[in-house]
Amino acid sequence: MTDRRAQLAANLAQVEERIAAACAAAGRKRSEVTLIVVTKTYPASDVRLLSELGVRHVAENKDQDAAPKAAECADLPISWHFVGQLQTNKVRSVASYADVVQSVDRAKLVTALSTAAVRAEREIGCLIQVALDAESGERGDRGGVAPDGIEELAAKVAEAPGLRLDGLMTVAPLAGPYAGRQQAAFERLMEFSSSLRATHPAANMVSAGMSADLEQAVAAGATHVRVGTAVLGVRPRLR
Repeated sequence: MTDRRAQLAANLAQVEERIAAACAAAGRKRSEVTLIVVTKTYPASDVRLLSELGVRHVAENKDQDAAPKAAECADLPISWHFVGQLQTNKVRSVASYADVVQSVDRAKLVTALSTAAVRAEREIGCLIQVALDAESGERGDRGGVAPDGIEELAAKVAEAPGLRLDGLMTVAPLAGPYAGRQQAAFERLMEFSSSLRATHPAANMVSAGMSADLEQAVAAGATHVRVGTAVLGVRPRLR
């Protein structure tokens, strides 16, 4: 355990250096960017170590892994983010522990999340996941709403009991005009964020960038980066 703690501390320090350098290069304050550590496939013991090391935000993408882990770590001062594609039959479980759902991409999901949040007497932050590779009116392979659907879906979240519209999220697309152009993709997301804030000023969270492209996300203006491998190492297969 001690060895693992030292490994995580060293990896966190390297990621911190990268974020700080990216902020400096972009003329931004380090405090403007929040690190979310993606702990999917890693045990609750790692979450506990990360908490000891000062991490305050973790993310998961599968409810069957996240729910028991969140329960085991319920005593920690950590915010849980759900970042995976979310099926409506998992919503009630996710609503019991997730502080933020970053993958809201359709009206049916908003309705289900609202019902579950009210039932659990919780307020859940929501990010609209934007599929930058989607044609008009379609969803991308990784989930997400097409850009022309952002405003309508955001309005639905903003009106829904138990939900809070926090902003936008994207994953750098593997296809379409932004494939291999991460910074251009993230800059496009920032344009959508500016438009969204015109009607929803408090929805100022922009979640973009992962281990390989966090610098481009910071340069574009992201407020949150989701880093897994660079902190925790190459993911093991679940036993």
